[in-house]
Amino acid sequence: MSRSAVRADLAARREELMETIRQAAIAEFAANGLHGASTQAIADRAGISKTKLHYYISSKEDLYVEALRHIVGVWADLFHGLDMSEGPEPFLRAYIGRKIRHALDHPEVARMFTGEVMRGAPLLRPLWDASRAATQGAARVIEGWIAAGLIRPVDPVLLQFHIWALTQHYALHQVEVRFMLDWPDAAPLDAEHIADEVTGLILRGIRP
Repeated sequence: MSRSAVRADLAARREELMETIRQAAIAEFAANGLHGASTQAIADRAGISKTKLHYYISSKEDLYVEALRHIVGVWADLFHGLDMSEGPEPFLRAYIGRKIRHALDHPEVARMFTGEVMRGAPLLRPLWDASRAATQGAARVIEGWIAAGLIRPVDPVLLQFHIWALTQHYALHQVEVRFMLDWPDAAPLDAEHIADEVTGLILRGIRP
């Protein structure tokens, strides 16, 4: 194997381990918050020693910020690639479906993010500028839908918050949802059914 191939292989392995550490950190921070989490618990979740973990990270706090940065990027990716110019219904069906599936598959992501927001978002605020710009850009498209008569007049930013709240509910309150539906704790929720219900509710609410 050439030196360049060896370097590429080592880099790939490092990135794979960093992703394992990142996911372990998100799960631990979601469960216990920044102050309640420990690097030993994160190492245990990642299946590595604490010593090895500290070889890859500088501190628990830096890992926490890196995990938040990763979450903001994941949610941006869910939004990107969808064409809002096709109109409200195609866009909302695609976006809400993506958000619901992600909420059900990765509830720890929403739980960590929400925990940070509930404590005042001190470490999240520096990462929010791009999210605010994206929100404002989407608001301008929604205003275009209103001007074209495609949807009724609504607050274009609050509409985004309402969609966010409805989709995030299924990440934050899965235990409650299963209890109220009388489903076993381990039973998977029906992502497509939930997405259809949420999408229908939103579309009926903004219909001109």
